[in-house]
Amino acid sequence: MPVVAKTPEPPYYAVIFTSLRTEVDDGYSAMAGKMLELAALQPGFLGVESAYEGLGITVSYWADLESIKSWKANTQHLEAQRLGRDQWYSSYKTRIAKVERDYGV
Repeated sequence: MPVVAKTPEPPYYAVIFTSLRTEVDDGYSAMAGKMLELAALQPGFLGVESAYEGLGITVSYWADLESIKSWKANTQHLEAQRLGRDQWYSSYKTRIAKVERDYGV
């Protein structure tokens, strides 16, 4: 069941990963689950939201830019990135934004 991430008061950072998948699914689901579990253990990780309906969008929330840099350099995450480039994504874009304000119920 999808959930809206519970984030602290801003400021914090959002990493927005937008992707289009290839037809190859070899190990993708297992790796995606593993990366979510691993990200949640990283210092500075605040939460994640994800949706996929043709276009995949995953937004992860982080306390600071150093935490994002550390996650990008994580050895297991580097392997997932390589597999994504080589097999799973026909197109993707990563954007990093500072969240200055949020509101909702």
